[in-house]
Amino acid sequence: MKRVQQGFTLIELMIVVAIIGILAAVAIPQYRDYTSKSKAASGLASLDSLKKAVAICAQEQGQLTNCTTAAAATSGIPAFTATALISAASVGADGVITANIPAGAMGNSNPATITLTPTMDASRLIWATVGSADLPAAVVTALAKNNT
Repeated sequence: MKRVQQGFTLIELMIVVAIIGILAAVAIPQYRDYTSKSKAASGLASLDSLKKAVAICAQEQGQLTNCTTAAAATSGIPAFTATALISAASVGADGVITANIPAGAMGNSNPATITLTPTMDASRLIWATVGSADLPAAVVTALAKNNT
């Protein structure tokens, strides 16, 4: 009398578990990088109001010298409202925006900063975006790609 197989063998189950383990070992670090990059993009998007205010100030005054948060009455630079990713941001000398990132917000273990430095061209502002060393490498790379 023939017996019909009912279920999977131990070897087949072990092969499936090994394949899932290999896929997870590759996918989890990539997932962390993607989430960190998306948080960096969101953090930069929350700084757009300051970037636009600096651009308008530079256009109206013809220079970046007085485009600071301290000179808000004459420059029109608004106060920054904190978000979950950026705890504080200010516009310093020559329109340089410095944003403070709390620990754990973008995959960083320590508090970090993002600095956006404008340079006036004949017809536009060019922004150089730099993240501090406390940010993950994926975030620093994403910030460097946003230099425009």
